Amino acid sequence: MLSSLFAQISSLTKDAGGEWGIFFEDLQTGETLSINEDQRFYAASVIKVPIMTAVFAEAYAGKFALEDKIKLRTEDLVGGAGVLQHMTPGTEFTIRDLVTLMIIQSDNTATNMMIDLVGTESIRNAMQKTEMTNSHFYNKLMVIPAELEGYNEVTAQDMGSHLRYLATGKVISYDSCLKMVVILKAQQHRDRIPFLLPDPDGDVIGMIPKWEFANKTGSVTKITHDVGILYIGSHAITLSILNKGLEQKDAANVMAQIGNLVYHGYSQKA
Repeated sequence: MLSSLFAQISSLTKDAGGEWGIFFEDLQTGETLSINEDQRFYAASVIKVPIMTAVFAEAYAGKFALEDKIKLRTEDLVGGAGVLQHMTPGTEFTIRDLVTLMIIQSDNTATNMMIDLVGTESIRNAMQKTEMTNSHFYNKLMVIPAELEGYNEVTAQDMGSHLRYLATGKVISYDSCLKMVVILKAQQHRDRIPFLLPDPDGDVIGMIPKWEFANKTGSVTKITHDVGILYIGSHAITLSILNKGLEQKDAANVMAQIGNLVYHGYSQKA
């Protein structure tokens, strides 16, 4: 199925311009589709997926519980995405809630609190265990160190690999992976890959959704990403699309068209 979409997807990205990194994998058949899959891109907020994995790994190891609470400090507050920057310092949040905010609202303050909690090496270890061999994690978000060691970078194939580990329960534990996928499915940023898909809910209350998408977006100036696991009927496909060089709305439009192609290709098989 994926191979039959290559020409259309390649044409869409070439016509749009900019640089694209794409890696799709059908988790049932192992079939893949790739375009510049090993090219490194500035990670933006898709790096929050392996950060979440690192938090769940440390919790599984007994270093803390996801229901433990952390107090919001004035020095934690950073700008960009998220609501915590507008909250009162001294307010306590569970680690689970902070991870949820980090993923579904892309909250930068929550993200930096999680980086402080687990540390850089734990995040790098989560990336290594999920075969993110060409990606790098160095820094917190919205904070520029005096001596920048390097930029957080990912490739489309590496993000696809990480998502495959989550979707197949092959990192930490099955239960941990299930909980992380549930958080990703609650994503509130849906303006890219799933934007043109039909209403997932059927006409009758309680019907199985037509599709679900467990995803994470990332954006800074002329950097637009969307990565996730698309569930259609009995099919599960990891989709990683990274873009550099286009305005966000233009890149998002291409991603939506690609998502629509994948959905209609698989929904006919479902």
